[in-house]
Order: sequence, then structure tokens, then C-alpha cells
Amino acid sequence: MRILYVSHLHPPKNAPLDNMGGMQRVSMQLIDELSSRDDIEIRTIIQHAPWKGIEIKTAFFLAKLVFKLPKIVQDYKPDVILFSSMVTATLAKFCRKKINVPMVTINHGQDVKMPIGLYQNFVPKIFEALDGVISVSEATRQECIKRGMSPKKGVALPNGFDMSDFQDTPNKPEGRKEIEKVFSVDLSKKSLLLTVGRQVKRKGHEWFITEVLPKIKSEIIYLVIGEGPEHERLKEIVSSSNLQEKVLMVGKQPDEVLKNAYAGADIFIMPNIPIPGDMEGFGIVLLEANLAGTPAVAADLEGIKDVIENGKNGYKIEVKDGKGFSNQVDSLIANHLEEMSSSSRSFVLENFTWNKVAQQYISYLNEVVENKKTPN
Repeated sequence: MRILYVSHLHPPKNAPLDNMGGMQRVSMQLIDELSSRDDIEIRTIIQHAPWKGIEIKTAFFLAKLVFKLPKIVQDYKPDVILFSSMVTATLAKFCRKKINVPMVTINHGQDVKMPIGLYQNFVPKIFEALDGVISVSEATRQECIKRGMSPKKGVALPNGFDMSDFQDTPNKPEGRKEIEKVFSVDLSKKSLLLTVGRQVKRKGHEWFITEVLPKIKSEIIYLVIGEGPEHERLKEIVSSSNLQEKVLMVGKQPDEVLKNAYAGADIFIMPNIPIPGDMEGFGIVLLEANLAGTPAVAADLEGIKDVIENGKNGYKIEVKDGKGFSNQVDSLIANHLEEMSSSSRSFVLENFTWNKVAQQYISYLNEVVENKKTPN
């Protein structure tokens, strides 16, 4: 199969990959996996740009491709065009009459629910122009259906992992020792809770700090890695409370520190809350923690539903159930933590390696290509 892959998500070629966004990592890893397969020939059209000013750069990138893409398709003769997101998939609407090759997009959640009126009015037209839609979770697929996608046109397939990123992950004692050294914290006789991700409202940081942490009976340190529009507000909330000694707001961190945090943590916390116009499409950081042997306690919400199997790699708690969250954290610390650490890693290896996920992508793309040849 010949695939033409189009993405506006990749970082500059000379930029460090530390703290690269989840969607960027997924896009690059998918390309690497498809490129390694004997049954796939892939050509890419990639915009390499920093996040700053990405909206304007992407507008120019897509505007140029409206005119260039039909000629590229004519020369390359792909079996299918695969877009990295709904944003790039806007090309399907503008190029549909000039391109007879089947076009498929991957979507991630926020690129479906983006709360911009003009964009939301255009989303149904994108779905109409596409031949197939791969959503990273069933929750994301349902949001597509709400916006006019035919249920027969879309499928929910998970993100995957490039296992090479985690070959040198330290064991738990080593990870804890490094975290103690880097952040000058004493973890003896304390359990380490960890949250990683962009600090926006839907991630639920504020709710967890104010409504759950005070209820946890175990001796814990809560390590929060990442930045975002809520970062300064969260720091103020912590500094004005009696939780200063329990919460470490450390901002963005390089991959080496992140790996030690994933490995050294006892429980990964993902306390998301529902926010109109935003959503958690998949929750890749949760599985990264699992792969390092850290089980999760997370909100039973949106794409997280597809990532956790209760008792295997963590537990899902009803949204905004502060008592349920705190009780589950205490229970997991007191019981079966070592067993859950092992089963969490096994769960990821069995279900989310790129080799297995990419095969699901290829099977679906083949199905779309065949349907295009013999329409119902």
C-alpha cells in the first residue's frame, strides 16, 4: 500500500524533542512504524514549526497545499491519503473534486471539539469529504458522530508506543533516588503521586489539589510536571494553602527527568474534569507511566475510558468524586501496589505497541481503499 501522509504537527527539525507534545510524538512514531514495514510505502508532507505562531504558519501551509496536493497525488499515485488531524483534513474539503484517491484522517479530541464557531460549522463538511476517520478513542468517535460523521465512516483505534523510548527506563528505586536529588525532596516513608501534562482546566489539577489531596490519609508527595495557562494560578493555590510541603510544581522537565518521575512514582494521577469545547482524546501520558511500572488513578471520562482497565493498569473513578479518588489512592498504596506495577507494564505491552496498533491502522486503510473501489 502506498500512503501519502500529511501533517502540520511536527517540531522544527533542529529542535530538541524534550517536552514535545503528545500529538507530535504520536505522528512521528506512526511514520517511523509505517516506514519500517515491507508492505507499506509512505511519502510525507510535513510542516516543521514551533508551537508559537503555529496557527498562522498552518494557515499558509494548508493554503499552499490546496493547489499543490492534486499535483503531488497525480505524480505519486498513492492508494490513500492519511491526514494527521482534523486541521490538516480541511484539505479534503477543498481538494475533493480534484482528487479521486480515498482520504482518511486521524483525530484526537481537541481537533474535533475546538470551540470556534466558524471551525465547528466547517467540521461536518470535512467529514462529508473524507472517506474514513480514525478516532483515538470511542469518546472522540462519538464527538465526531455528534458533528455529522456517519457512524459507518469512522472507527476508534488507539494511539501506540515506540518502545525504544522506554528501553532505558530506570527501576523504581533508581527513579525515586533521582527525583529526590533533582528536586531536593525526601521520599523516605512517603508515596510519590505524579501528574504530567499541559496545565489547562480540563486536566483537573486545581480540583485534585483542593478537593482530593486534603482527604488522602497516606503520607504522600504530589509531583506536578508541565506548564500551561493554569500554571501560575496553581502555584498560587498551593502557596496559599497548607499543602506546600506536599505539592511540587516543577514546570517543564527534560525527558531524562520525566522517565525518572514515571519510574519513581507510586501512582499516576489523571483527575480530568469536563470542560465545554475541550476533551481528553486519549491520555498517552497515562500509558507512558504504566510502561514505567506505575499504575494510574484517573477520572472515568472521555478518552481515558479506553485506556484504563480496572485492576490491570489502574482504576477509573467517577468524575469529581473526591472521596472516591482519595479512598482509591489510599487503598492502592496500602494494597497490591507492587502487583499493579507489574500488571500495568504488561497491559501496555499487550495492547498498545506500535506494531499492533499500526496493523489495525493498515487493516482499516485497506478496507477504506477497497470500499472506494467498490462503493455500495
